[in-house]
This record gives sequence, C-alpha cells and structure tokens, in this order.
Amino acid sequence: MEWLWILIAFPALMAVIIWLIPSDVLKGRLVYVGAAGMMALTIFLLGSWSGQEMETAYLYVNTAFWDKAMLAGEVFFMGLIIYESIRHKKYPVMLLSIAQTGLMVWLESTVHLPELPHLMVDRLAILMCVIVAFVGGLICIYAVGYMEAYHQHHKEFQNRRGFFFAMIFFFLAAMMGLVLSLNMIWMYFFWEVTSVISFLLIGYTRTEEAVDNSFRALWMNLLGGLGFAAAIVISALKGGTAQLQEVVLAGSALPLLCLSLAGLTKSAQMPFSSWLLGAMVAPTPSSALLHSATMVKAGVYLLIRIAPALNGTAVGMLVALIGGYTFISASMMAIAQNDGKKVLAFSTISNLGLIVACAGIGVEETIWGAILLMIFHSVSKSMLFQAVGATENSLGSRDIENMHGLLLRLPKLAYIMGIGIAGMYLAPFGMLISKWVALKAFVDSGNVVLVIFLAYGSATTMLYWTKWLAKITSMHHTKEVVHDVTREDQYFSMYLHGGAMILLCLLFPVLATSVVNPIISQLFGFSYEVLSMSVLTTMAVMLASVILVPAAMFLITRSAPRDYVPIYMGGVNEGDNTYFTNSLGMPEHLYLTNWYLRFEFGMRRLMRPSEILTAGALVVMFCLIIGGAV
Repeated sequence: MEWLWILIAFPALMAVIIWLIPSDVLKGRLVYVGAAGMMALTIFLLGSWSGQEMETAYLYVNTAFWDKAMLAGEVFFMGLIIYESIRHKKYPVMLLSIAQTGLMVWLESTVHLPELPHLMVDRLAILMCVIVAFVGGLICIYAVGYMEAYHQHHKEFQNRRGFFFAMIFFFLAAMMGLVLSLNMIWMYFFWEVTSVISFLLIGYTRTEEAVDNSFRALWMNLLGGLGFAAAIVISALKGGTAQLQEVVLAGSALPLLCLSLAGLTKSAQMPFSSWLLGAMVAPTPSSALLHSATMVKAGVYLLIRIAPALNGTAVGMLVALIGGYTFISASMMAIAQNDGKKVLAFSTISNLGLIVACAGIGVEETIWGAILLMIFHSVSKSMLFQAVGATENSLGSRDIENMHGLLLRLPKLAYIMGIGIAGMYLAPFGMLISKWVALKAFVDSGNVVLVIFLAYGSATTMLYWTKWLAKITSMHHTKEVVHDVTREDQYFSMYLHGGAMILLCLLFPVLATSVVNPIISQLFGFSYEVLSMSVLTTMAVMLASVILVPAAMFLITRSAPRDYVPIYMGGVNEGDNTYFTNSLGMPEHLYLTNWYLRFEFGMRRLMRPSEILTAGALVVMFCLIIGGAV
C-alpha cells in the first residue's frame, strides 16, 4: 500500500488543474472527473486493505523530505494569515498563527523524535475515507450546477467558480491526509490546511459580513490549532513521541485536554459554535462540505480516536458535559430559527454535541453510538443542505415559511428533504437508534446530567424537525408559479444521497455488525456487540419504516386535488386561499406560520450565557490541570 499518498495527492492535483483552467465548462467536467477519481481510489484502497486481511497497516517511516515540505507549508500559511490579517485589520488573529507555527518550527528544529510510521490504515480511517470520498465527491458534483445558478442569481458577486472548486478539492485532500495520519505533526499540518481553506471558502463573496465571519472561523480554529500544537510539544518533550496512539496509551491529562480543545473548536462545540453559524454566508456546497464530509467531522474524529483515554477522567467528563450541554442548547436555539440553513447549522452543532458527549464518556457503547451517528449525520446533512440550496435557487428563499406546500410545488425536492429530515429523527432510523444506545450508556454510567441533556434535547429536536416536515408536506395550493431550476447533476447527487440513506437504514444490522463492531474492537482491543434484537426483526422494522415515509409523501401528492377549492377567509376570496378582500374593501393576506418561541429559545437569550458557562469550565479545567502538573 505504498501508493497511499496518491489518495491525498490526487484531489490536490485536481484542485491545481481546475484552478488554472480558464473554461468554466471544462472546470465542471474536471470536477466530475476528480470526484469519480476519489471514489475509485477509495474503493481500490478498500480492496487492497481487504486483501491484507484488514489488519492495521503502518506506512512511511523515513519522511525527512515531506517533513520539511510540510513545515514550509505551515510557514506559508502563517504568512498568508498575517497578510490577510493586516489587510483586514484583524491583528489578534495573526498572533495565534504566529504562536502555533512558532511552536512547531521550534519543535521540529530542536527536538529529535524517533523515526516511526506517519500514516495508518485501520477500520476507522477507512470509514472516514469512504465518507470523505463519496459524500465529499457528491457535493463536488452538486456544486457544478449549483454554482452556475448561484452566479446567475447573484451577479453582484465576482464569479470565482474555479477558485471555489479548487478549494473544495484541497479541502478533501487535507481530510484524506488527516484521517490517515498517525503522526500528530502530520495530522496537525492537515488540520491547519482545513482551517485556512474554510476561512477562504466562508469569505468567498468578499462582503463585509463574509469577511467578518471568515475571520471568526479562523481565529476559533487557530485557537484549537494552538491547543493541538501544544499537545504535540508536551508529548514530544515529556514522552519523547508524536504518535497519537502512544499519547492515548500514556493518558497524560494535559496533552489530552489540549487535543480535546482542538476537537471542540473544530466540531463547533460551545463556546466555539458561532463560527459554524457564520459559515452560512458561504455558498451552499461549502456549507454541505463543512457540515457533513469535512471540517466538523475532523473534530469528532479526533475525539473518537482519543476516547479510550478519556474514559473515567476529569478531562473526559468535561468533554462529555460540554458536548451534552451543546446538544440541548443548540436544539433549543434551532426551534427559534426560520432560515433553513440556520436550522441545519444548529442541528449540526447539536448532533455533534451528542457525538462529543459519547466520546467524552469513552466506553465501548457510547463510541458505538458516536460512530453510527457520524455516518448517518454525514449522509443526511449533506442531502439536506443540497436540497435547501436547490430550493433557494427555485423559490428565491430558504425561509421555511416559504416552503409551505412544497410537496405540491417542488415535489422532487420535497421528497429528498423529507427523507433527510426523517433520517435525522424518526424511529427507527439510524440516528434515533444511535441516540437510544447513547441514552442507555449514559444511564449505565450513572451520569444523570447527561441523561437529562439527551432526553430533553431529543424532545426539542423532534419539535423543530416536525415543524419543518409539516410545512413541506402541507396541502397548500398557490397561484404563484414556481419553476424547478435544479440541474440534473444536482439531482444526481441528491438522489444518490437519498438512496444511500435508505440503504443504510435497510442494512443497519449489517452496518452495525460488519463495520461498527470491528472498529470498536480495534479501538478498545476486544470484540463488542451492542444490538440485542435479532437481525431479521431489525431489518423488517427498518424496511417498513424506510418505505413508509417516501411512500406516504408520494400517495399524499397523488391523491391531492389539483383544482382550487375556495375557502371562506372573512371576506371575498381572491382565488388562491391566500389573499382576500375584507368587509371594508381592503386587501388582506392570510398565511399560516409555525411557532418559533423566539423569546424563550432565541440566540439572544441562550447563546451568550452558554458561551460564558462552557468557556469558564474550560478555563477552570486548564487551571486545575496545569496547577496540578506544576
């Protein structure tokens, strides 16, 4: 498997070629080629690794040239951040970059570490590669059609599609490198690449709001990067190693806390959630990418890797409580949102909080649930972001209130959105089963606070998803003409996502026993089974439930009357059950709206206290551990 570097180099090479090619048509075709190539290489990796009896493979010991190249890359990124910080007068941001890059330059220049493998292929790494290649690749395919429509609607923004596609492929290359890295210095390099590219993607439109939000994302992720760099330096000086596995085995509190800080920032947990909310200003494909296949998944991936060392520790308890609190607080704030992308953003933060809580507990059962949550969330959230983006291009709005009766106006997008929403919370889809496993593990651990967080957070989750699903499936007729401008390549991506979601549910027992259980065995060193019900019973329930939702939506649409049936609205009906003339001869507009509880659950009431509470907990933990170490 010495060819493994191609899996990282191929998307990076495609990024360079796409950036340099002048023709937009050719750029789009090269995006298709790049996405297909990544998928093919990942399938080949899976076949090669299976041929080696699925044993963990360790690769690339003597890497002096690449070590120097990565160090030069880190210095280049520091220079880029300094330039952009001075240009936009964001001076504190460049200090974070200088601090962490300075640490790494000093470490690699003065400390000699033993030559050990730098890349590792195991079951968890393979799973992440599949998510990155297939979910990320489909997002690339979707982006071709979306970006064309985006710039047709937003002529005020400079058309930099080539740059956008290139950044996406660089992002995917960095994610491949990150999930395959065993050496933390290499992992740190790819970690920082994702931070810088997310900064560039969020600031794509170059508006004042986009620039401010991109710098918020940058400084928060650089703070996590500083924690990552500190963990490497501490491990190298005290333990003489930069290998992640050895750090986990050592279980030293301070490096684990620094790595946990990095994971919390990257996965947008409190008090760092605002960067992911600000990322909504970017075009939808970048949102789908950040939320599903890359970026935030890097954070939970790192926490899952170190989870065995977090079990039963103060650091692990802190991580679990922050994750649990983020789960319930973000779910509450999602109730108050009517912007589709903001609901998806809060949902991402919330679900990642549950994964983080599972990682903090660090027992076999919770990690089992965390991995399944990660799989289902990746597919479902990517599909939902794409559906919302396509709906916005067709309706001119992503407001959930404007999606009233979407099942009659844009039925194909409504089906896709309905499957995605059902996959996020309806029984017995994989997300809900994973939550049930997490709840059982929290009960078994005796952590009453986490049980409360999960129970009430799940209730609030059901509220905002039900509101949205009811909106799009309502039988609302309107005379407003809506044209579906979604391109075939966009539908191709969304259909494959929908099919993957249904297959994951149908094959849930196979997924659990053949994919997740072996990962748990590798992480913890022994075989573990979680599912207690029989495989046949599970598959029968899955089959009935998966078919029920799209079938019900289809039957409702087919049986709905196509003619308008005027209703009395307190005046003269204008013909579409929306507008009428009142008794005074004045025009009136009748509409139905959801209940958003903005006073109770709005960001203004919940966000700042949540940030203060969780930031205070992190500061106190750092003080306690550093004080104890001294």
